[in-house]
Amino acid sequence: MNETDIPILKRTYDLYKLFHEYRKIIPKQDRFTVYERSENVILDVLECFLEAGYSKSTHKLALLEKASVKLNALRFFIRLLKDTRSLDAKKYLALQTLIDEIGRMLGGWIRSTGR
Repeated sequence: MNETDIPILKRTYDLYKLFHEYRKIIPKQDRFTVYERSENVILDVLECFLEAGYSKSTHKLALLEKASVKLNALRFFIRLLKDTRSLDAKKYLALQTLIDEIGRMLGGWIRSTGR
């Protein structure tokens, strides 16, 4: 299997790249708290998708459900960045659009795994 064979992995990779671009505009007091935590969650989700892509079906569902919980936490953290005005509405919308797309893809993957 190649990482490009998993579309959700590519979209999450794109999410991380976009999120990383925003690092320089995040106020310093938020950069090392909620921003850094959000960045780690994105990396955790990427890791879950990579592991799930290589896992047997018995372990795959647990990894996908873990990724789903982390993705929901990420939604919350991104909204917190917007509400604290660390992130403007346009950037928030760009991130949430990608997160929503990843969420839909993840839901499909979970359903196809046999939930």
